[in-house]
Amino acid sequence: MFVSNNLAKNKNYEILIVEDEPILAMAMEVKLQKMGLFVSGIATCPNSAMLHAQNNFPDLAIVDINLNASKSGIDVANYLWKNFQIPIIFLTSYYNDTTLTQAMDAEPYAYLIKPCRNEELKVAINTAMHKHQYFFKNKTKLIPSKENFIYLENNSKFDRIKLQLYTNDTLCNLTKNEKKLFEILSKNINSVVSFDTIFHFIWREDVYDLSKLRSLIYRLKNKIKFNPFQNLYEEGYKLKIVEKNSETL
Repeated sequence: MFVSNNLAKNKNYEILIVEDEPILAMAMEVKLQKMGLFVSGIATCPNSAMLHAQNNFPDLAIVDINLNASKSGIDVANYLWKNFQIPIIFLTSYYNDTTLTQAMDAEPYAYLIKPCRNEELKVAINTAMHKHQYFFKNKTKLIPSKENFIYLENNSKFDRIKLQLYTNDTLCNLTKNEKKLFEILSKNINSVVSFDTIFHFIWREDVYDLSKLRSLIYRLKNKIKFNPFQNLYEEGYKLKIVEKNSETL
């Protein structure tokens, strides 16, 4: 995928830097400013990063994994993503399979090794914001509480805020990818969501694999014992919505 080098600087993006070494944090700030980007703040510890996100809601966070504190950069990233859906770029001096696996749980858009070149940083930011805007075009839109639940067949309902599925008021144990599947479809309940859109939302991989998506749906249908999905004209999927009534309560 080609992403213009001018994408980032043509937008008013606000970036949070989470780095425990002040000199490195200031150097990163200078890099970003030279790219025409605005730094919303520098956080040198996990708590200040979380507080900054609560008060400022930055568009993107560049997070060092090792913060020399009780909480790691991975903990910070998990908090930022799960609570505010702020896209994450990890920046670290350390690279090993264990760290990488833990980092991937925070669903970062990029993982850069120090010292990174300006072009690598620019491409990572452009790609992260391009993908994030594609999937989250209305990040400030809140779903009213009365619309939290989508009602499905088989006396089931899906909580769009907590990403939880209930059947007969019993919580179903969904995997992370299963929750993502329901999430993307519940954001578009009145339209068909294309196969490739669903795939890239769940896995964020460059190579599109329809069989991987079909396998996920097949396993999910077997798990919950009913089919909540409509496959329309081989274009994509949508949820089978039913109206709320006494049987769905």
